[in-house]
Amino acid sequence: RHGSFTDADAAIAFLRTLPPPWVVKTDGLAAGKGVLVTEVLAEAEDDVRAKLSGSSFGSAGERVVIEEGLTGPELSLLVVCDGTRAVPLAPAQDFKRIGDGGTGPNTGGMGAYSPVPIAGSDVVEVVMDRAVEPTLAALRAEGIDYRGVLYAGLMLTPDGPKVIEYNVRFGDPEAQVVLPRLTSDLAALLAEAAAGEITSSPTFTEDAAVTVVMATEGYPGTPRTGDVIEGIEAADARAGVTVFAAGVAEDDAGRLVTAGGRVLAVTGTGPTLADARRSAYEAVGDIGWPGEQHRTDIAAAAAAHPG
Repeated sequence: RHGSFTDADAAIAFLRTLPPPWVVKTDGLAAGKGVLVTEVLAEAEDDVRAKLSGSSFGSAGERVVIEEGLTGPELSLLVVCDGTRAVPLAPAQDFKRIGDGGTGPNTGGMGAYSPVPIAGSDVVEVVMDRAVEPTLAALRAEGIDYRGVLYAGLMLTPDGPKVIEYNVRFGDPEAQVVLPRLTSDLAALLAEAAAGEITSSPTFTEDAAVTVVMATEGYPGTPRTGDVIEGIEAADARAGVTVFAAGVAEDDAGRLVTAGGRVLAVTGTGPTLADARRSAYEAVGDIGWPGEQHRTDIAAAAAAHPG
């Protein structure tokens, strides 16, 4: 259930008809930070008022969407489309909350891992049949020839997979764990999609990948920037580790400095999720700057219970 509102009183009245958790979204671009999920009704009501007053996101917050909260583990599925056909890539799971144990405000993503033990081929088939293929069919019915990546953000609820969001791009940080596992030719697959005829099927290694996002002090609110980043070279030199730069710039002395909220995505790979997780966190330990923050529990539960 959902509703779209520009009036705070009407939005709050609708909120009060829903059971927890309450979901409040700003209906505009907010760099992945415009969503509140809370078990506290008063917090949801305050967030509605802040968004619609313009104090949270300015003009991007002039309309809010109130949604029924969904429960269950998250799942991300990246799909490559050629206008009529779609082929799924390996599923991933990301971590949206800033703090360990899924605490604190939502972010653009604090880490991810792949493969996802609870999302086998049966789950992927359901998502393709019930969500992705009908979406492509609806696009075609509207005269839209969509070629590219469709990112489905899902919740695996007790009633089955449900789509939370679509994006028309590779997801971040999911791409940093899905693409390193790809053993087939990505460029060829994308070229086929662009040409309107996918004929190949992507293949993936059974090795695992875990990404840990390193963020600045203040994120996801007002990030502190300009701090010198130490240790990237040492981390990147580790076997099975890749450090992806995001919110990074150079200062006048040529040093790498923080320039955004999410600064680095550190990916470790290995035969198992536990191995990949160990590699990622060892590399994270090489890197630092004042006020750096990251979650310590990315893929912990999946690594402990891979079955």
